[in-house]
Amino acid sequence: MSQKQQYSNFIKTQAKRLGFLACGIAKADFLEKEAPRLEEWLQNDFHGEMHYMENHFDKRLDPRLLVDGAKSVISLSYNYFPEKIQKEGTYKVSKYAYGQDYHHVIKEKLRELLQLINDEVGEVSGRCFVDSAPVLERAWAEKSGLGWNGKHSLLIQKKQGSFFFLAELIIDLELEYDTPYKTDHCGSCTRCIDACPTQAILPNNTVDGSKCISYFTIELKEAIPTEFKGKTDDWVFGCDTCQDVCPWNRFSKPHKEPLFKPQENLLEMTSRDWQELTQETFSKVFKKSAVKRTKFLGLQRNISFVKK
Repeated sequence: MSQKQQYSNFIKTQAKRLGFLACGIAKADFLEKEAPRLEEWLQNDFHGEMHYMENHFDKRLDPRLLVDGAKSVISLSYNYFPEKIQKEGTYKVSKYAYGQDYHHVIKEKLRELLQLINDEVGEVSGRCFVDSAPVLERAWAEKSGLGWNGKHSLLIQKKQGSFFFLAELIIDLELEYDTPYKTDHCGSCTRCIDACPTQAILPNNTVDGSKCISYFTIELKEAIPTEFKGKTDDWVFGCDTCQDVCPWNRFSKPHKEPLFKPQENLLEMTSRDWQELTQETFSKVFKKSAVKRTKFLGLQRNISFVKK
């Protein structure tokens, strides 16, 4: 067994021990195929008011501009599918935000993995990324053999569905590279396209981000456009509709991460509880949650928008 293979096996074994669902490795190179797609997506204004998506165009396509001497992109997935979900007939929060903020939980695990690599190999330079820098994570996950991009643009794994986070370690160590995932197992299924409340999913595996409910309830700082009144299906933070209808998610299994357990009382909150939410309750319930990103006033705006 070559040293590259040995190191790659070590990394995958440690990733599994740290609780990651899957781990794949790709060569840190320019994402040639993605460049025209990203350019077209931006030109079509599918990013809406997310102007940060226009920044660092080159860095999004080339990890070597993010990490000096980068040789490998290690892609990892981490399950967040909950055992229990919110009760019917209440305002809805995306399942990924039930527990503690994933950015902190997963970044801690990535740092630990990077330290383990250093302990095993010697000095390895690298950076940890959890949805917080210009990294095209789904492209790298596909290149690393983790799964394929569904029509809703999210990564799907055959035995896991799509309720998982993606994260990356970009390091200056050459490793054994996995075969890119090339088969699209969505076939002629259009359930996610048909179910999208705002028709944000286009037929060509593209999402018009400026029409997505997650964009309205999290990213958009201004008023939600009135043309979407009555079309946001009671979502007040994020949206899971395209994932909820996906046939592959029948394979989703509940996560085993204690920090992703739902915030106390969250699953029991009624529409009235949401409407009567105070700054104090918001700070208490969502203290360590990703929901705090929208801030109390933002959440109030979202609740008012869906209020019957």
